[in-house]
Amino acid sequence: MTDAAKAIPAPKAAGGVARTLGIVRADLVAGLTVAALSLPQSMAYALVAGVDPRFGLYTAIVFTAVAAIFGSSRHLINGPTGAVSLVVFSALAIFDPQAQLDSFEAMFLLAIMIGAIQILIAVTRLGDLTRYISESVVTGFIIGAATLTIIGQVANALGIKAQGTGHQHVLERLYLTLTQDAPWNWKAVTVSVGAVILAIASRKLVRRYRLPQLDMLFVFIFGAGAAYLAGWSTAAPGAKPAIALIEAIPSSLPSLHVPEVKASWAIDLSASAAAIAILGLLEALAIAKAIAHKSGQKLDYNRQILAEGIGNLAGGFFRCMPGAGSLSRTAINYQAGAATRFSGLVTAGFVAITVLAFAPLASYVPKALLSGLLMVAAARLFDFERLRYILRGSRYDAALLVATAFAAIAINIEFAILIGAAISIAWYVTRASRLKAAELVVTPERVVRARVATDPPAQGVLIYDFEGELFFGAAPDLERFLEQATHDADRQGIRYIVLRLKRVRNPDVVGLEVLDIFLKDAQERGLTVLLAGVRPDLLAALERIGIADRLPADRIFLEESEDFSATLKAIRRAYALAAIDVRSDPARRGLRGDWEDLSSAKLAYYLV
Repeated sequence: MTDAAKAIPAPKAAGGVARTLGIVRADLVAGLTVAALSLPQSMAYALVAGVDPRFGLYTAIVFTAVAAIFGSSRHLINGPTGAVSLVVFSALAIFDPQAQLDSFEAMFLLAIMIGAIQILIAVTRLGDLTRYISESVVTGFIIGAATLTIIGQVANALGIKAQGTGHQHVLERLYLTLTQDAPWNWKAVTVSVGAVILAIASRKLVRRYRLPQLDMLFVFIFGAGAAYLAGWSTAAPGAKPAIALIEAIPSSLPSLHVPEVKASWAIDLSASAAAIAILGLLEALAIAKAIAHKSGQKLDYNRQILAEGIGNLAGGFFRCMPGAGSLSRTAINYQAGAATRFSGLVTAGFVAITVLAFAPLASYVPKALLSGLLMVAAARLFDFERLRYILRGSRYDAALLVATAFAAIAINIEFAILIGAAISIAWYVTRASRLKAAELVVTPERVVRARVATDPPAQGVLIYDFEGELFFGAAPDLERFLEQATHDADRQGIRYIVLRLKRVRNPDVVGLEVLDIFLKDAQERGLTVLLAGVRPDLLAALERIGIADRLPADRIFLEESEDFSATLKAIRRAYALAAIDVRSDPARRGLRGDWEDLSSAKLAYYLV
C-alpha cells in the first residue's frame, strides 16, 4: 500500500476529532451558562424550603452530577426547584423552628425516602402510570407553587419577620405578617424592588441583543455589590447590618453523611415523600419530553426515572435537599447549545469551584435580593399562552387545572399533586371503562356496517361489535350489553349471535367472568354464540379459564389482518347453522316464512 493510500483515512479521523472538540466546547459553554443561573437559584430555593442556603448549593453539585451521569435526556438539568422546595417546607413544618438540627436531619432522610420510592417505581416499571396523569395537573400545580413562592417571599422582600407557624395556612401567615406592628425596612424594599426591575430589564436586553443568559447572575452580583457599597450589608462590631443577610456558607464541598433515622420521622414524612417523588418525576419527565420533542432525541423514560431516584438517594447522604428537573435551567442548557449530558457535569463542577472559592462572600448577600429574584423566577412560570390554550381547549382539562391550582393554594401544597393525579387517573379510568357496543348488519353489497333505523329487522343471526377495555371498570357495561343481546334474540326468535371482539383490549378476570356467565346462560337458553376477531391475548385468556375448551372449534374465529374477514367467516358459519336448523324444524325456531327465501337465495351468497 502506498503512502498516499495510507493517508486517505486521515481527513475522517481529523473530522471526528473536530466534531468531538466541538461537542465538548458546546457542553462547556452551556454548563457554565447554566451554572451562572444555578448559583443564585440554589440558595434562593433553600430559603423557600426554610433551610440553610448551603444545602441548595450542595444539591446543585451532587444531584445535578449524579442525574447527569445516570439520566437519559441530553439536556435535562436537575437540582433544587421551587415546587419541590415548597413541599419540603410544608413537610418540615412539623418540626420546632428552634430545633434546626432535627429539621436538617429529617430533610436528608426525606431525600433518601424520595429516592427509594422513585427507584422502586423505576424497577417495577410503574413510571408508565405517569402518562395517565394529565399535563393540566402539572400546569395547575406549577401555578399554585409559583403563587405560593411569591407569597412566601413577601416578608423577606419587605424586611420584616414572617409571622405564624408552618401549621397555619399560608394565607393566614401572610395576613399576620402584613398586619404586624413592625415597620417595613425600606432599604430591604429598595433592594427587592430593584432586583425585580433589574431582572426584568436585563432579560429584555438579553433577548433583544441575543446575549448570554447571565442576567440572573448579573442581578445577583450587582445587587449584592450595590448593597455592600451602600453600607447596608456591613455593620460596626456588635451591631446588626441594615438589612437581613443570608447565613455564611463554608468553603467546603458536601461530604458523606449518614442522616439520623427515627421511626416517627419516617412515618410523619411518608406522605410528603410520596408526593415529592411523584411531583419530581412529573416535573422531570414533562421537561425532558418537551426538550426531546425539539431536539429529536428518543428518551428512555424508565432510565430517567431511575436517575431521579439515584440522584435523590445519593443527595440524602451528602446533605442535599430533595430535587427534580428544573425547567428554567434545562431550557437555558438547551438554548446554550448543550450536546450531551456532560453539560450537567460541567454545571455541577463549576458550582463546586465557586463554593470553594467564593462561599464566604455569600454572607454579604441580602435576603431581600434573593426574594426579588425568586419572585421574578416564580412569575416567569406563569405561561399565559399555555393557560389560555388549556382553558379554551377542554372543560375537563380546565377543571383539572383549576382544581389542582386551588388545592395547592387553599388546601395544602403537599397533597395538591396527589389530588390532581388522583382526579386525572380516576377520570381516565372512568372514560376507559366506557365499553361501546353496536349492532351490525350485512348489506346486499356484502358490507358489514352498523345498523341504522331504516334497516329491516335481523333474520336468523344477530351481530354485535364491541370496542373498549375489557377490564373490571367496563364489566357493568359489558353485562348490560350482553343481557340486551339475549333479550333481542328471544324477542326476535333468533338463536344465533355473533360477537365481534376484535377491538376489545386488556381482558381481566372480571370481564372474562361476565363473558363466561353469558356463554353458559346462552347455552342453557339454546342460543349459539360465535366469537369473531379474537385477539391472541384474549384467546390465551379464554384458554386459561377453560372457555375455549367448552366451545367447539367452529365457534371461535381468530383475528385476521384484513378487517372484518374473521367476522364474515363467523357470519357465514352462523347462517349455515341457522339454515340447517330451519330445514330440520322451521317451526321450532319460530322463523318467518321469508326465511326460506333467505336460505335459498341470500344464504348461498353469504356462504361464498
